[in-house]
Amino acid sequence: MAAKTIDIHAHILTQETIRLLQREAPQIAPKLSQMDDQFATLDVAGTIYRNFPRGGWDLDRRLQDMAASKVDVQVLSVSPQTFVYAQPSALASVFARIQNEELARLAKARPDRFLAMATLPMQAPKQASEELRHAVTILGMRGAQIGSNIAGRNLDDPEFEPVWATAAELDAFILVHPNNVAGADRLSSYYLTNLIGNPLDTTIAAACLIFSGVLERYPSLKFCLAHGGGFVPYQAGRLVHGWHVRAEPKKKLTRPPTDSLKRFYFDTIVHSKDALEFLVGSAGADRVLLGSDYPFDMGMSDAVLAVRAVPIGPAEQNAILGETAHAMLGPAAHPTSARAFA
Repeated sequence: MAAKTIDIHAHILTQETIRLLQREAPQIAPKLSQMDDQFATLDVAGTIYRNFPRGGWDLDRRLQDMAASKVDVQVLSVSPQTFVYAQPSALASVFARIQNEELARLAKARPDRFLAMATLPMQAPKQASEELRHAVTILGMRGAQIGSNIAGRNLDDPEFEPVWATAAELDAFILVHPNNVAGADRLSSYYLTNLIGNPLDTTIAAACLIFSGVLERYPSLKFCLAHGGGFVPYQAGRLVHGWHVRAEPKKKLTRPPTDSLKRFYFDTIVHSKDALEFLVGSAGADRVLLGSDYPFDMGMSDAVLAVRAVPIGPAEQNAILGETAHAMLGPAAHPTSARAFA
């Protein structure tokens, strides 16, 4: 019997969530306009995202697309446009709680199709830690999606330590997603802010987590790097070499980066058969998780087929397609729905 396919990288922004956020802060909250059968225009705090796909807010369309892509379960996370890390922490905390309650409600209503990850007000680490604890212990979530930087602050900032400590204590899964990317002033042409900026910022986040010793201090932390880990898998050897020959990388990291690198998980969003084979070969099938980046156009609607095309054994394919994610996220998140994942 084939394993359930679980997509760990899928975004959502429902109209009910928008309504609730609008009630709190109409000038900041997301707005949808120019809606048609395929797209809408998304406005968050004056930043416009055109061609926001209908599946982002329309559950019927989402379920149709999941069936077409052979995805059984999505692990829902917020659309990164709604991180609102540049806003006051009190507002960000309210936004996070509203979105988390809505995500949890969807997962509870359809445990056969959805799990959910929280969003956190990361600009206020104490509140972020408290929200993560609430999301896991009260709402039944199993982790959170966070940005690759927090309004320009790298993830090695010591102020984020409470978040890592709480995540380790709760055995929470953390998806690191790029946002507010570095070098944006040089990436304005050709959609380079996404094509290059997104994987670049994920790489910066990963390097900061490694060299600041976060993964060394909390070896049980489960960080998943979006979009195949950015440039991390390809340049891992450079990070290790640099630690050996330079003093700077040793300032906070007592052991070579090799151990920390082995603790990352990676999604499958690499848009290349050869790249996916390299990722699986270098990281191991037990560290690669099915991801689509639904509903965005830079996602992979054929992610399940891409994994099934990798020349590895059925057990390894099943691990990538859902068994590893099920072990980390499934039964603990919704113990009453374990039958749906059997």
